[in-house]
Amino acid sequence: MARDGAKRSTRKLKIGRRLGVNLWGQAKSPFNKRKYKPGQHGPTSRGGNSSDYAKQHRAKQMLKGYYGNIGEKKFHRYYKEASNMRGDTPQNLIGLLERRLDAVVYRAKLAPTVFSARQLVSHGHILVNGKRVKISSYQVNPGDEITVSEKAKQMPLVVLALESPERQFADYVKVDSANFVATFVRVPDFSEVPYPVQMQPELIVEFYSR
Repeated sequence: MARDGAKRSTRKLKIGRRLGVNLWGQAKSPFNKRKYKPGQHGPTSRGGNSSDYAKQHRAKQMLKGYYGNIGEKKFHRYYKEASNMRGDTPQNLIGLLERRLDAVVYRAKLAPTVFSARQLVSHGHILVNGKRVKISSYQVNPGDEITVSEKAKQMPLVVLALESPERQFADYVKVDSANFVATFVRVPDFSEVPYPVQMQPELIVEFYSR
């Protein structure tokens, strides 16, 4: 998976550079030292366009990027589903995103990034309640048990991710690290999701409601 890893790193770097933030809170991110976007006008472009539209669009791009750069059509469908659900639309949107299988694998620290979590799923290394699932957007339900294949248990990528102190386990995902098993306990509240940067799902609702 070395070539895939290089592609993931490139994609992450491009997304982070475009948004000008350490989107995943990684210790080695270049934005820990440089708080502005790259390029000739980087140091003077920190504020950017401050219009309501620009703020809403940036909020959308950050949330899309965080979950592995979800495509616009797919992301808009999440918004539509969230708006048709009972309750608070921003909260519903976050809940749908956190229920994605690749997001749960990432939260369980079975992969170092959401991109690598997606690769594990698409390559058939992730099982939900004992059944192999290859769809990264598969919606996990409370009580579902996520495990990795025997082959994946030997992958340094998986082993090192579980051992990494860089991220903490989320309270709504119970993890048995010794057995490579995670249980999705419940759909989290927005306030519980461990985003390393400020997310504003209410601005995304405003964006699509224009």
